[in-house]
Amino acid sequence: MSDCIFCKILAGEIPSYKLYEDENTFAFLDAFPGTRGHSLVIPKTHYQDLFDTPEDVYSQLISTAKKVANALKKAFQFDGMNLFQTTGKAAGQTVYHIHVHLFPRWMGDQALGGWKPIQPSKKEFEKTRDLISANI
Repeated sequence: MSDCIFCKILAGEIPSYKLYEDENTFAFLDAFPGTRGHSLVIPKTHYQDLFDTPEDVYSQLISTAKKVANALKKAFQFDGMNLFQTTGKAAGQTVYHIHVHLFPRWMGDQALGGWKPIQPSKKEFEKTRDLISANI
């Protein structure tokens, strides 16, 4: 879709910090992360939400999410992780291209419940990307 930010990322029109890519999926750092390593996984084909996404595509999405989650765990040794996907405005979906959030958590971080995005520098984004990518 021409107006979809994630489709523009896939087309190379908008830069991203790519973590992983295969034939069907793409993983990258969230541009407005709630915690260090907060990542997104998307299918390369545009589907709006959970209801629109074929089961085989959703399975591929979750498989890639697990692969990236394992890399995040190796890279950061966090205490837990939230994995979430929102469908529809009422659920908080703001980008209408299905995606899964991988949200590393540390004890006491209080990151969810209206997280306040951290503001990493370009250098920190690159360092984070490289650390995660090295563990995939």
